[in-house]
Amino acid sequence: MKRIFCFVSVILSGIVYCKGQPGNLTLPECYQLAEEHYPLIRRYELIKRSRDYTLDNLQKGYLPQVSAYAQASYQSAVTEIPVQLPGVALPSMSKDQYKAYAQIDQLLYDGGNIKLQKERSETDAATTGQQLTADLYQLRDRINQLFFGILLTDEQLKQNALLIVDLQLGLKKVQAAVDNGTAFRSNADLISAEVLTAGQQATTLQTTRKAYTDMLSQFINRPVNESTILTIPPVPATDNNIKRPELATWDTRLKGLDVQNRLLTSSTLPKIGLFLQGGFGRPGLNMLNNSFEGYYIGGLRLSWSPSSFYTLKKKRAAIDVSRQEIAVQKETFLFNTSLTVKQQDQEMDKYQQLLASDDAIVDLRSRIKTAAMAQLEQGVITGNDFLKEVHDEDRARQNKLLHALQLLMTQYNRQTTTGNQP
Repeated sequence: MKRIFCFVSVILSGIVYCKGQPGNLTLPECYQLAEEHYPLIRRYELIKRSRDYTLDNLQKGYLPQVSAYAQASYQSAVTEIPVQLPGVALPSMSKDQYKAYAQIDQLLYDGGNIKLQKERSETDAATTGQQLTADLYQLRDRINQLFFGILLTDEQLKQNALLIVDLQLGLKKVQAAVDNGTAFRSNADLISAEVLTAGQQATTLQTTRKAYTDMLSQFINRPVNESTILTIPPVPATDNNIKRPELATWDTRLKGLDVQNRLLTSSTLPKIGLFLQGGFGRPGLNMLNNSFEGYYIGGLRLSWSPSSFYTLKKKRAAIDVSRQEIAVQKETFLFNTSLTVKQQDQEMDKYQQLLASDDAIVDLRSRIKTAAMAQLEQGVITGNDFLKEVHDEDRARQNKLLHALQLLMTQYNRQTTTGNQP
C-alpha cells in the first residue's frame, strides 16, 4: 500500500509542478511569434529588395541614354557626278567607307510609360506581399489546434488529479474496513488498481502535453515545456464581417490590372526626345569630301507606331477576363467562408446547449458519488459500485471541461475564419 501512495504522490507532485512555475503564454503572442519566426517571413525582405531594384532601374529611364556604333563597309557602286569638265577633276567617293559615332538620347515624353511601369512594379510587389500575408495567416488554424490542445490536456490533468484524490479517499476507507475485518481485501485491491490506472492516465496526458508543447515551441521558436502556463483566452467578440487577408490580395490584383490597362493606352501614344550624335568617318556629312572628318547632328525626334492598335482590343479583352476570374475567385471564397462560419455557429450553439446542462449533471453525479462514499464506508455497496459512481462523476466533469474548451476553440476558429482577429 505504501508503494501505491508513493507512486500517486509522485504523479500529483508532477502535476503541481506543471502549474506552479512562471512563464505565461497567451494566444495572441503565439500568433505573433509564429508569424515572426516562420521561414516564409523572409520573403517580405526579398520582395522589398526586388521591388526597390526594379524601381531604381526604371528611374534610370529618365537619364540620358548613351550608345556607340562603328561600321566599315564596301559597296559595289558609289554616287558619281555625271558631268565632265575640261581641266577640272571632280571628286569621287571611295567604295570602302568607315563610320564611328556616339549618340545621346534624352527622353522628353513617353506617354507616361515609365511612370506606369513603376506603378505596376509597386502593385506587383504589394500583391505578392499580400499573398504572403494570406499564406502566413493560415498558421493561426494550426496554432489554435496546438494551443487549445494544451489547454484541454491541462484541464484533464487537473481533473485526473481530483479523481486520484477521490480514489485515495475511498481506498483509505476500504482499507480501514479491511483492517477491522468488515470488508474483503478484494475491494481494496480493486480500488488500488484504479489508483494505479489513474496514475498511468496522468502519465499519458503529460506525454500528450509534451508532444503539443514541442510542436508549439517549434512554431514560435520559444521554449514551451512543463513549466509553461498557457493563459485561457477571453471569449472573443462576434463579428460577422469577413476581413480575411485574401480579400486584400484580390483587391491589389485588380489595381494591377488597372495599371496594365493604362499601360496599353500609353503604348499607343507617341514618344518625343532629344538626340545628339557625334562621329568620325569617311565620308562625313559632306558626301563630296572623300577624306576622314568629324561631324555631329542634333535635334528633336518623334516616334510613333500604329502597330500597337492591331492587338489593343484583344489585350483589353484579356484584362477584362482576368477581372472576371478574380471576381469569381473572390465570390467563391466568400461563399465557402460563409458556409464554414455557419457550421461553426451551429457547433457553438451545440456546445452552449450542452454546457447548459453540464453543471446540473456534475452536481447530481457529485452528490451520488458522495453518497456512494458513505455507503462504501458502511459496507452497503461493493468496490465496483463505488468505482462506477466515481467514474461517472469524473466523466461528467471531463465532459464539462471538454464542452467549455470546445466552445472557446470554436469561437476562436470562427474568429480566424472571418479574419477578425487582432
